[in-house]
Amino acid sequence: MARPLRIQYEGAIYHVMSRGDRREAIFVDDDDRERFSATLAEACAKTGWQVHAACLMDNHFHLVVETPQPNLSVGMKWLLGTYTQRFNRRHKHWGHLFGGRFKAQLIDGRSPGYLARACHYVHLNPCRAGLIGSGAPLESYRWSTYPAYLLPRLRPGWMRVDRLLGEHGLAMDTARSRRAFSRQVERMRLDPLVEPNEATRRGWTLGAEDFADWLSERLARPGRHGERAAERRETDRALAERLVRVGLAQAGWKEIDLSRAPKGDPAKVAIARRLRHGTPMTRRWIAERLQMGSASYVSALLASVDSKL
Repeated sequence: MARPLRIQYEGAIYHVMSRGDRREAIFVDDDDRERFSATLAEACAKTGWQVHAACLMDNHFHLVVETPQPNLSVGMKWLLGTYTQRFNRRHKHWGHLFGGRFKAQLIDGRSPGYLARACHYVHLNPCRAGLIGSGAPLESYRWSTYPAYLLPRLRPGWMRVDRLLGEHGLAMDTARSRRAFSRQVERMRLDPLVEPNEATRRGWTLGAEDFADWLSERLARPGRHGERAAERRETDRALAERLVRVGLAQAGWKEIDLSRAPKGDPAKVAIARRLRHGTPMTRRWIAERLQMGSASYVSALLASVDSKL
């Protein structure tokens, strides 16, 4: 049976979770967590994702991510594949690291409360796992975005805090509002009545009663399959094509020069490097678009350039 397609649209918010194959560890130590965080930063730079919450455990991770463009699947494919390569290279492993498809639960961003519920589920995960003692504050768990809500200097560029603070009635990101946020979350942590419900754990959506109907109407609108140009102006392929045009102009080339120049021409390599670092396009796509031969040849060229920087 064919797997159902991911529901993707501009501005969608997801609670994403992926677990290790056979529930084995995807983070052996803190160096692995640092590498995953760096890989996530690269994925966000490529896709434009905004992360509202994140938590890295031992054998899985959680994200609450907003996608300004409908690119969750391509971004997750890059994130999981790239981290797997880096993990395997470091630990001298091979094969799959993650088990099956990643879970992506759609969050109702129209209605108040649902984004907060998803973020709190993610941030309280170390408590449920017994990784934080009863006397330790929640921010003592380092591998979560929760400490960065309280200390702006810890915030990576891909993190967005305004929406969650707003759901707590905190319009300004000030020291006073951050203290109020901390008090509210700690009360939730200590309240035995605050438990994640089944919808947060297992449902494919988390939202108001009319959320599914709203999704159906949105996805059935004319232009969803034809995708009007105005709605697609910043999709991944459009961005990649724009970078190609900029690179050609900087090299003083025309489109036909791609077929005339050698596969490893420095101008091609410069464009390819910009595409790899600035978009989620695959090496195969880059090789075909720039007429550089095979994906492996592109990888070798880029690795050679990066090693000299």
